Amino acid sequence: MATEIRVPTLGESVSEATVGTWFKKVGDAIKADEPLLELETDKVTIEVPAPAAGTLSEIVAQAGETVGLGALLGQIAAGAAGAAAAAPAAAPEKKAEPAAAAPTAPAAAAAPAASSMPPAPSAGKLLAESNLSADQIDGSGKRGQVLKGDVLAAVAKGISTPAASEPAKVQARAPSTAEDVVREERVKMTRLRQTIARRLKDAQNTAAMLTTYNEVDMSAVMSLRNKYKDIFEKKHGVKLGFMGFFTKAVTHALKEIPAVNAEIDGTDIIYKNYCHIGVAVGTDKGLVVPIVRDADQMSIAEIEKDIGRLGKAARDGALSMADMQGGTFTISNGGVYGSLMSSPILNAPQSGILGMHKIQDRPVAIGGQVVIRPMMYLALSYDHRIVDGKEAVTFLVRVKESLEDPERLVLDL
Repeated sequence: MATEIRVPTLGESVSEATVGTWFKKVGDAIKADEPLLELETDKVTIEVPAPAAGTLSEIVAQAGETVGLGALLGQIAAGAAGAAAAAPAAAPEKKAEPAAAAPTAPAAAAAPAASSMPPAPSAGKLLAESNLSADQIDGSGKRGQVLKGDVLAAVAKGISTPAASEPAKVQARAPSTAEDVVREERVKMTRLRQTIARRLKDAQNTAAMLTTYNEVDMSAVMSLRNKYKDIFEKKHGVKLGFMGFFTKAVTHALKEIPAVNAEIDGTDIIYKNYCHIGVAVGTDKGLVVPIVRDADQMSIAEIEKDIGRLGKAARDGALSMADMQGGTFTISNGGVYGSLMSSPILNAPQSGILGMHKIQDRPVAIGGQVVIRPMMYLALSYDHRIVDGKEAVTFLVRVKESLEDPERLVLDL
């Protein structure tokens, strides 16, 4: 009796994934709940556990293939019998592959089934901007409703109207010379990297993005941190870093300037009366932004604990969909890599992102005297459609004031 390995539920608005690494090969013994393979979605990498113990008798979906919800990935044979059956089963299966693959081309070209549901407002706006119609796209919402993510995916795949496709003028990559070709390596982008590229470009194309800058004297925060870091770690079991202070400073500023914590949906502005702060984390597979939920209601110690948990999960590839969704504002710390100044790109549909940078000793004038202080440049990129310049500058000044007088954060001032 064979047990099927199928694609599990991937999370809200996620309808497909790419098969990553198989940890087992055909004929290997498997324990129940043992990780079998990785699936890469637009947002996270998910490990698929074995639904039963036995022997891996068949791998249906190979690494690099795109699979939908519930798709068959492979099969597990009960006991050790599957190992003996795996070898003879492999030959006829490979012969059948070309015949089975033949009908897929016309099937992919078939028009999506029409939905009785109108597209979501944000999807309708994007359809108009992309010169597409809802009947060209398979909707993943209830009763086939077309969502914004469906339109973005269609645009990324190059779907266009027949009229627009006639004069297709796609900029082709210039061919390399014969000497250079042999020294090049072509690697397919992961789904995560494709999504990062698409979302960043979409943010630039959609938002009226502008960046304002300031600098902050980190003396007070560094002094407070050095004074209490040992006691803090002993009591809370986590190191006292800078992210706790910055996150708390941001939540205070968001309460005063709510437009930076809002988003545009069609012709509406949605104000968020909560602060879910995204913390950008670099991993070997790309940048991910897990969310510290209700950071405005947390202490600095609670924030540091949650950031530590999310950072470890990101590096281990163990982030859940819930860890990645619902952010209202993002903090990106390029300073850990040595960046002195940058202009971060918005994490759509959010209206603001704060860029932290390297702390560097610089001469500054204080009270008529030139002194050396540990200074950091701050950059706030914002959507000028919803955030005015005065609001953006005020927000950044409030963050600066909180960090230069961190007792305000402790006293909630």
